[in-house]
Formats: sequence, C-alpha cells, structure tokens
Amino acid sequence: MAYPTQSSVGYSVTTSSPNPDKSSPQPEKSPTPAPILSAPPRFPPPNLQHNPIASPSIRTPNILSPANGVNSRSPIPHLSTPPGPPVFTSPVRPAAVPFRTSPATPQPVAFSSVSSLPTSSSSHISNGSAELRHQVPDVIGETTPYGESSCVLLSARKVLKQKKQANIPSLGFGALVSLGREVSPGPQIIQRDPHRCHNCGAYANIYCKILLGSGQWQCVVCQNLNGSEGEYVASSKEELHNFLELSSPVVDYVQTGKNRPGYVPVSDSRMSAPIILVIDECLDEPHLQHLQSSLHAFVESIPPTARIGIILYGRTVSVYDFSEDSVASADVLSGDKSPTQESLKALLYGGGVYLSPMHASKQVAHDIFSSLRPYKLGIPEASRDRCLGTAVEVALSIIQGPTAEVSRGAVKRAGNSRIIVCAGGPNTYGPGSVPHSFSHPNYPHMEKTAMKWMELLGREAHRHNTVIDILCAGTCPVRVPVLQPLAKTSGGVLVLHDDFGEAFGVNLQRASTRTAGSHGLLEIRCSDDILITQVVGPGEEAHLDTHETFKNDSSLSIQMLSVEETQSFALSMENKGDINSDHVFFQFAIQYSNVYQADISRVVTVRLPTVDNVSAYLESVQDEVVAVLIAKRTLLRAKNNSDAINMQMTIDERVKDIALKFGSQVPKSKLCRFPKELSALSEILFHLRRGPLLGSIIGHEDERSVLRCLFLNASFELSLRMVAPHCLMHREGGTFEELPAHDLAMQSDKAVVLDHGTDVFIWLGAELAADEARSAAALAACRTLAEELTESRFPAPRILAFKEGSSQARYFVSRLIPAHKDPPYEQEARFPQLRSLTTEQRTKLKSSFLFFDDPSFCEWMRSLRVVPPEPS
Repeated sequence: MAYPTQSSVGYSVTTSSPNPDKSSPQPEKSPTPAPILSAPPRFPPPNLQHNPIASPSIRTPNILSPANGVNSRSPIPHLSTPPGPPVFTSPVRPAAVPFRTSPATPQPVAFSSVSSLPTSSSSHISNGSAELRHQVPDVIGETTPYGESSCVLLSARKVLKQKKQANIPSLGFGALVSLGREVSPGPQIIQRDPHRCHNCGAYANIYCKILLGSGQWQCVVCQNLNGSEGEYVASSKEELHNFLELSSPVVDYVQTGKNRPGYVPVSDSRMSAPIILVIDECLDEPHLQHLQSSLHAFVESIPPTARIGIILYGRTVSVYDFSEDSVASADVLSGDKSPTQESLKALLYGGGVYLSPMHASKQVAHDIFSSLRPYKLGIPEASRDRCLGTAVEVALSIIQGPTAEVSRGAVKRAGNSRIIVCAGGPNTYGPGSVPHSFSHPNYPHMEKTAMKWMELLGREAHRHNTVIDILCAGTCPVRVPVLQPLAKTSGGVLVLHDDFGEAFGVNLQRASTRTAGSHGLLEIRCSDDILITQVVGPGEEAHLDTHETFKNDSSLSIQMLSVEETQSFALSMENKGDINSDHVFFQFAIQYSNVYQADISRVVTVRLPTVDNVSAYLESVQDEVVAVLIAKRTLLRAKNNSDAINMQMTIDERVKDIALKFGSQVPKSKLCRFPKELSALSEILFHLRRGPLLGSIIGHEDERSVLRCLFLNASFELSLRMVAPHCLMHREGGTFEELPAHDLAMQSDKAVVLDHGTDVFIWLGAELAADEARSAAALAACRTLAEELTESRFPAPRILAFKEGSSQARYFVSRLIPAHKDPPYEQEARFPQLRSLTTEQRTKLKSSFLFFDDPSFCEWMRSLRVVPPEPS
C-alpha cells in the first residue's frame, strides 16, 4: 500500500453554491398537501478529499511569521475522507439482559504526571535550547491510566525505535481519533485561555517540564521554552497539580458568556436548531402507511422546544404553513428550476409560519402527516418526477430566514440545523436530476453534472451550518452516486432501509436528536520523529485563514464537516528515521462550537515509550485497533466490486508478510508461524476478507457503497463490529455467554445473537423453537439484549430474527466462520464451549452442517503457507 511520505502536491478547493434559477414562479397557496416518497440512498465515497473520485495529496501549508518569514512544514499526509456519520441519542428500551462477558476493549495507555525542571539560571535554558533537554532529568510521577472510553486509541502502547522495523507496512502504526465523543469520566474543564507554545502551537500538558522559579514550560513537541505569565510559578511540583492541564491528559477549555464575540444568551439549556423534514410524496400506499407511522412517532419523540418545518416534493415543492390550525395548508413552488429570489421573498416575507416550536404545532404536524395521500398516476416508481434538489434548496432558504442571520446586533449561532430527507426514489426532476432511465444516451454526462450540483449544494449547506441527512427506503433504486455528495459535503449521512417501518423510524428520531457541534477544527501534533502519512475520516484540509497559525507549526489541520460522537479519524504514521529518545509524544486538539453555544477546545496528550525489542513491541500491540486501521485503509481502495476482490488478495499478502516479518519459521519447513502476540488480528482480518465489506454477502453495489462509506467514518466500536461480528449465546436464566463467531455456535437447543454492526441477527435453534414457552422467553431476552447493545448506534441496525432451517437463516450462517470443517482438536482449541457437549450432541451438531466451498480460518491460513496462531 503506497502512502505519500514525500512532500506531496498541494491543491486548492473552490467552494461555490449552486446558482438559483431566476425563473421559478411565485408561491401559490394550496389547501391540500402532496404525497410522499422515499428511496434508498448511499453514503458518499470515502476519500478525505473533496472529490469522491480524485484523491489528491495534501501539503500542509507553509506558515507565515511576521518576524521570521516563511517556514516550510514537514511533508503532509494524504487525506482520504468519506461522509460523516453523525452521532446519536436514541430512545431504547431499558433493562439490559446480563451476559457473562463483555466485548474486549483496547487496553488503556498509561500517562505519567507532570515533570518539573529544577530552577536554574537562565543561561542554561535561554531560547529553549536542546541544552535544557540534556541537563534536566525527567521526573516521572504516578501513572494515570487512560480510561476505556478514551477518545484516542493508538495501535500499540510502545513505538519501535528502528525505522526499518517500525515502518513495515503490513502491520503499520497509527491511531483512531474520536475527539467529539463523550469521555467517561468526563474531562477536566478549564474556563480560561490555554497556554500554547509560541513556536509550534502545542498546548501545555501533563508531560511538560516546568521551571518552578520562573513558571516557564518546555514544549514536548518542539522543546521550545515558553513563558506562562507567572501562572506556573510554584514552590514545589505538587503545587503544579492544581493546574488541571498539568495533571490530566484530557482537558476541555470552555468559553461561554459575553466575553466571547457573537455570544447570544439562550433560555433553553440546549439550542433548538431547526429541523426540516423534506418528504417524498410519490409513494405507493403500503410505503406511505409505514412512513406516516414513523412520522407520527417522530413528532411525539422530539423535545417541545425543537423547531420543525415540513416540506413535500414531487413535481412541485409544498412548504407547509403552521399558522393554519384547522387544515393542512402549503405554499407551492415549481420544482423544475431553482427558486428565484422573487419567489423566495414572497414565501419568506409572507404571512406563513414555516418553522414552529413543537409545543405550539404538534397537532398541526400530526394533521399534516395524516393528510398525506398515496401516488395515484400509475407511473412506475423509477419514472416518477421528484424534485429533491429544489426541495432541499427551499429548506435551506427557510433555515437561513429572510434576513442576514443578525439579531440585536449579534450574529446568531444556533449550532447545526438539520434537513432530513425521506426519499423513496431518485431525483429525476429539476436541478441535480438524472434521467428516469439508465439507457438515456446522455446519462453518464447528466449524472456527472448532477453529482457536481449536489456537491455544491451540500457545501452551501455546510457553510450555513446545516447538516443534510438522507434516509432512503423502499425497493426503487435511488441513484446513490448522485445523492451521495449532498449528504457527504454537508456533514450528513445517507442510509438505506428496506422499508419505512421500524428501523427507518428509529433512524429518523436518532438523526434529529443526535448531538452535533459545528466549526470543528482538528489539529494533530507529533514529536519530530513521527510522520503522519494518511488520514481517513469525515473532514478536509483546513486552509490557513480558518485557524490560528504559529511560526513553526508543523501540525496537520483538518476542517471537520461536523462534530459527532460516533465518527472517527484513522491516522497512519511512520518513523521519519531511527528514534534516539526514550519517549514520543502525540497531541490531538479539536476546537468546535457545541449545541450549548460554548466554544470548546479539547486537548488530548499521549506519551509512548520507545523500544528496540520487537517482541516487547508486539506485546504492546492492540489487535483490534490495528485491525480497524488496516480495514479502513483497505476499504478506502475498494471502490467497487472489482476493487473489493483485489483487496481480498491484499489481505492475503498482508497476513503472509506479517508472519514473515514478525513471526517465526517452523523448523524443517518453509512455513511461517503467525506471531502469537497478534492471534486476534489474523482472525479479524479473515472476517474482513469474507464479510459484507469485502466479501460477496452484499450483492447490490449501492448497498456496498453505503456500507463502505459508513465504515470509513465510523467510531472504533461500530467499525470493529462491522468487521468482526460479536456472538452471544443465550443461556438458561437469561444470561448470555460470549463466544467466537464460529458456526459451531449454531446448536439446535440454543438461541444466538450476532451483532454485525449494521445488522443484528437472532437465531433460534430448531429444538428450542419447537418449545413455544422456552422459545418465546429466549427470543424476548435476545431482542432486549439486541436493543441494549445498539441503543445509541447510528444508523440503527436492522434486528432480524429467524429459526434454524429457514431461508433467512443464510444471512446469519454466511457471517460465521465455518469452523465445523476443522478437525475436532482445532475446534475445541478455538471454541472451548464444545467441551461441554455430550458425544450425542456433538454428533448431532456435526450432521446439521451442509457442505460448501468456503474455507475455515485454519484452512485459509494454511493455504497461505502460514501456521495459524494459538488462540489467545
């Protein structure tokens, strides 16, 4: 896998908004609403570049210093970005079912307390020179463990000193960064400006050396000596622990109140940014009934202070007026062109109320949804006219309002507004549309034009702090490549559903209530020995005018499309050369505005020891983090089915190379043994190779694309589940036992829950299903567990239940490793629960399996001439 490690070619991006067409008619009042429609969308392609097709290399811009001129920065990584999946808070049933074991979590990184420098004459430390580094011993106090809910996960807890060993690409080194997520216990909160290095911009932190007499502190990134305006003057090291940034590796700097420009007081504890539903009215009756149920439930779920708007689209755009409480009334605009300024003025300056708080308009919203009618023209779903692009333009205009977003002389800052599109088919009418049929002679050109128009509209929405989520449902193809850029560039997400039923309704609620910050800027600084070579995640290169600069700032700066709990950035790193120091440092900082109108700067600082010993390094590797990083780098290149097949071969070569470089040679054989320290990694990579992300489980390219793009932005937990399913077997008494995801779990008298990220399967054995009472109890317990495991997951997964032998059971079986093909001794070693079965039960289990060609994990490893590692 090639990563740009030399200085790469920079690029500039011009963002422009779609030009509204001047010829749309004035809005007309219509007493009846239009019908609705929905369609399955797809996630934007994953490349942290703006263009989902091209993926240019990015150079960190040179920084200008008035005093020192221009300093060129170190080579910058290749940014690859997919769409940004949002964060969620979802209503789920309480009462969890206890289970015996919990999913493994990466082990925490240890942090040491602040080091202090003895007071010395300024001659030894003038200019922050390297002399200070050598003359002052590093004082290390008690270590502070990094909690399990850490927002930074590194692939190893140690770093190899030798460049040749550290930069072996088959294993690699990197980090998963999710700075927008909740941290437990919560980070230390500081309500003042941070102390930052005048040279490189790094923040003062727990690892800085302090001169007690003068209060000067040494930057861990560039070793520059900085003043603290006397704040850090102390008589002892213990006194420094009163400063939260010097005693904790994770801190939040919070600014609220009138001291912040543009601050507007809020009466509610959380800003109620508006939510506009943009609903397809071209639905057949069965789909419409499901959609109406989901919409009614949505209205009941959102808080009373939330402001809501409702727009329907077909050939026209109907904007519903909440001032009419006795009838569903809408203003209608033409959908064939972008709305003109005149028509928008007539709409916005008229007497209609298009955004209304829920407590004042709940009944009106229910009446509007009840008035929706199915499509009656008898035209096939794919051939119906839908002006989705025009409808989103109108929704964006309503959110912006009639004036320049200024109130009482202060700029309004209401956090991220949301437009949620409920689509049942493609955009085939008006701007951003494509022909009804793929056989149209000019279809490729028109699709490309539509994609560009949607991308510009998404960027315009992002410029106005508006996130566009597209929730599609039904069986009509929605032309995912066209809708993808709209969701991606606005910071939203595109999700496909089978229908407008339960899963769609839950996602509608979670999309509207998940926390989202705005104006996010992520800065990453590392010791000089470390180079970031690639970034995968929901962001793009930050331009110089968007953030503060320092004279020798070599940080990587990423403009985040939105700040969500469930998103993450995957960083790949390399050693620039051999490392001579005992430690390397990493600092991750995010600046954003949250929903409470506060400006937050979260800073996480990590120190890792360096080692020469490869075995010690392998012991520190976190298999699951490495596996997710490898999977994201791999999926980034799997843009279609052909690429996915090639990436399966890449996984094979990667496993062989890891065994060759880090494993051992089997005596008197040409076989290599996979390193025992990485035993979990090899099995996770096998799941990746044959699962839905790279394998043949998912047939339709739109579904694969959506899944891929969701994965590239997903948090560590969701990413891991999407790669390697989590298997839990129901036991008598309502407990659950965690087992390897092998087909040996399919025991006829048991129920099994398989969590595969975007799908959760409940499998009931035939013997259990025959006992009605036991079957009902087991199914209820499994469903409760499934809801608990996924209660805060966005998108909400499908929860599917079926019995052994049913046609649907194949979806479950195909995601399990076919371990029944292995000899009994290997089965017992990797699936110890088998030892509890009687001979009769084992014979019955063995006879229940059908023969197929898929290799087991052990067979796959041996086909690569690699001996499988012993199970951990």
